[in-house]
Amino acid sequence: MTMSTYPDFPVMLVDDEAQALDSFEIALRSAGMNHFIRCQDSRDVMPMLSRQEIEVMLLDLRMPHVSGEALLPLITTDFPEILVIVITGANDVDTAVTCMKHGAFDYMVKPVEKRRLIGVVRRAVELRELQRENRLLKTHVLSDKLEHPQAFSEIVTNSASMRSIFQYVEAISSSPRPVLITGETGVGKELVAKAVHTLSRRKGDFIPVNVAGLDDNVFADTLFGHKKGAYTGADQVRSGLIEKASGGTLFLDEIGDLSPSSQVKLLRLLQDGDFFPLGSDVAKGSNARIMVATNQDLGGLKSSGKFRKDLYYRLCDHHIHIPALRERLEDVPILVEHFLEKASETLRKKKPTPPDELSILLSTYHFPGNIRELESMVFNAVSSHKSGKISMDRFKSHIYEKHPGFETPSEKMLQEKKALISFSEQLPTLKQAEQRLIDEAMKRADGNQSIAALSLGITRQALNRRLKLIRQ
Repeated sequence: MTMSTYPDFPVMLVDDEAQALDSFEIALRSAGMNHFIRCQDSRDVMPMLSRQEIEVMLLDLRMPHVSGEALLPLITTDFPEILVIVITGANDVDTAVTCMKHGAFDYMVKPVEKRRLIGVVRRAVELRELQRENRLLKTHVLSDKLEHPQAFSEIVTNSASMRSIFQYVEAISSSPRPVLITGETGVGKELVAKAVHTLSRRKGDFIPVNVAGLDDNVFADTLFGHKKGAYTGADQVRSGLIEKASGGTLFLDEIGDLSPSSQVKLLRLLQDGDFFPLGSDVAKGSNARIMVATNQDLGGLKSSGKFRKDLYYRLCDHHIHIPALRERLEDVPILVEHFLEKASETLRKKKPTPPDELSILLSTYHFPGNIRELESMVFNAVSSHKSGKISMDRFKSHIYEKHPGFETPSEKMLQEKKALISFSEQLPTLKQAEQRLIDEAMKRADGNQSIAALSLGITRQALNRRLKLIRQ
C-alpha cells in the first residue's frame, strides 16, 4: 500500500506529557494524518518554528519552563500564518477569551473528544490549504503562465478558457480535498482529472471507475471490498478500489447517477476518512483523494432532492467546469489535425490532407458529442479515405444523417424560446430579410456555398438560385 504525506507541512504537537502527545497523534492518524512534529519542552518551540514550516499547532497551556499562555502571543506575532489550537485542562472562560484575543484558532478542554479534535484540526488544515491555493491562483492569473505545461500534453487546445482551467488545476493540484469536474459528454473530464493527479505528485495510482448503473451492493463491494464469507460467493478477501487508490486518486465518473444509499456511503468516507469492507466491523483508513465527474446538472439534482445536499457541498471544495467544444471552436482545426494523425497511425494509412472548407464546415456545427464526436467523425473519414485530400462527404453525411435537427436550428431554438432574430421598429420585407440572412450565411462560410447552404438548411442548388436572383 502506497502512503503519501498528509498534510504537506507537519502538525506540531506541544505538550510536556508524552501520554498526551501519543493520544493526539493516534487520534489524528486514524483520520489519515501522518505528518507530525512532537515537542515536550516548550523552550524548543520558537527555535523549531524558525527552522521548520508547520501547518497547524496543538498547544498545551500548562507547561513548565515556558507556559502556553506566554508562547501563544509570541507565535501569533512572529508566525501569524500558523493556526494555533489551544488545549488545556482548565475549563476557564476567562482563559479561553484571552487565548482567542491573542489569536488562537480554537480552544479545547481536556479530555478532548476524539471526533472534535479531528474536526478542528482538519478544519485548520483545510483553511491553510485554501490560503495557499488562493495565493497560488493569484500568482498564476497575474503571471498568465503555466508552471507545468507538460502535465496537460494529452489535452489538445488553443482555447483561452482551457488555459484558465489549467491555471486553476495547477493551483489546486496539491490539495487533498475532493474535486468536482462537470461538463457535457465527450469534453475530456477524465483527461483533466488525470492532469490534476499528475500535478499532485501523489505516490499512489490514478484509479478510475464509472459508477453509473452500479446498485448499492455492487458499489460498496467495488469501492470498499469485502472479507471472506461476507456473502455467498465471497470465497476470498477482496480489496476495494479505495484501498488500491491509497496514496493516490480515486476518480468516480457519472457521480450524478449514484443511488441515495450509495451517496450516504460516499459521504461517510469523505467525512470520516475511513470505511468498512463488506462483512467487516473493523474500519480501515483511507488517504486517497476523491475526484468525481458528471455530465448532469448536479446543482439541479440537489435542488430536486435526488442528490444529497451535504454530499454535494463536500464534493464542491474544488469545481472545474469544462466548456463544450462549440464554446471553443478555435480548437477544432488543431483537433482535426491531431485526430487525422492519430487515425492514420492507428489505421496504418498515410495521413490525408484536409480540404480548406472542412474547418469552415465544422465551425458551423454544434457538436452535441463534443471532442469524442469529432474524433469519431475523423476516424470514420480516414477509414474510407483512398488518397489525396480527405473527402467532405463523410463529415456532411454524419451531420445530416445523425443530427437532422442541425438542418433547421432555428426551429429547435424557437421551441426553446430563444430569439434568433431581432427586429428594428420597422420590419424588413421578406426579400430584404432573405438577402440579409443569405449574406450572413455566406460570410460565416467564407464564401463557400455548400457550407452556407448547410447552415441555412437548404440545398446548394437552392442557395445558388437565390444568389442569382439577388444579384439581378
